[in-house]
Amino acid sequence: MGKHWGVWATALLLAVSISGCGEKNEAAPAKVTIDPAFEAEQQQWRQQRYEALHAADGWTSLVDLHWLEYKAHYIGRGPGSGIRLAVGPDKLGMVAREGSTVWFTPERGVPMRVEGKPVTGRIRFFSDRDPTPTVIAFDDDKGRLSLIHRGERFALRVKHADAPSRTNFTGLTYWPGGPSWRITARFVPHPAGKTLPIVDITGLTTNMPNAGTLEFERDGHTWRLEAIGEPGRELFVIFGDRTSGHGSYPAGRYLDLPAPDDQGRVVIDFNHAYNPPCAFTPFATCPLTPPENRLDLRVDAGEQAYHAPEGEA
Repeated sequence: MGKHWGVWATALLLAVSISGCGEKNEAAPAKVTIDPAFEAEQQQWRQQRYEALHAADGWTSLVDLHWLEYKAHYIGRGPGSGIRLAVGPDKLGMVAREGSTVWFTPERGVPMRVEGKPVTGRIRFFSDRDPTPTVIAFDDDKGRLSLIHRGERFALRVKHADAPSRTNFTGLTYWPGGPSWRITARFVPHPAGKTLPIVDITGLTTNMPNAGTLEFERDGHTWRLEAIGEPGRELFVIFGDRTSGHGSYPAGRYLDLPAPDDQGRVVIDFNHAYNPPCAFTPFATCPLTPPENRLDLRVDAGEQAYHAPEGEA
């Protein structure tokens, strides 16, 4: 009987083993095919995005924003300055406004440059609304002083390569996304001259050129986004979705899009949705999502919310 028991037990173990192997194969997850070209393109875009954000004059280097409240301001890091800078020399110079024109007079003996040339006397200070904005380099070229124009107001914007928000930058994280979030939309043009009111983080409303509407299909529904830009040119979209404040930056995200093709099509790659500068610094003046572009759709593609190191704003 022992002999027969051994043969029977061996057969039983073999049957269980074969049965188990079959069950294991049936339960094995299906292989997901990843398009190497798509993955390479996404990695390249993410690398370029990181480099631009983390550049010595990128958004993570923004350390100051000072509104010009008077006709003239002495600026510098020292206590005698009307506008106290977070970085730079004790005395940098004087900014004066004459109507809609702004001038900058450098402090004597303090080295600074504009477009590589030394600044030795009073110069016109052009803002970001002018064709060629003035950027004043100081502090061994680590600092950048520029002028922004918002409505009727002007402000000084200061960047510095040694800003804690840059040196302590923790990098970017992304939603899973994937090729399905690269969607071809139909461009529906608006009448010439149409604008869209956009409110920025300071509360200022600006009427921006509204070239048209982008219509696309997702999850069996038609969705629409209002596009900012001039007819026939590249488009800009500010949008919010169901991830806003739930893993994505609460105020929404941005998309840079190509101009419509000859058939009125625009490819929207939500994998390239990125955070506004306000996600990285409290000194930016970001435009916010218009009501028309708040989607009742979960866009789990593109950048996630940025989390600054503990102790930073």
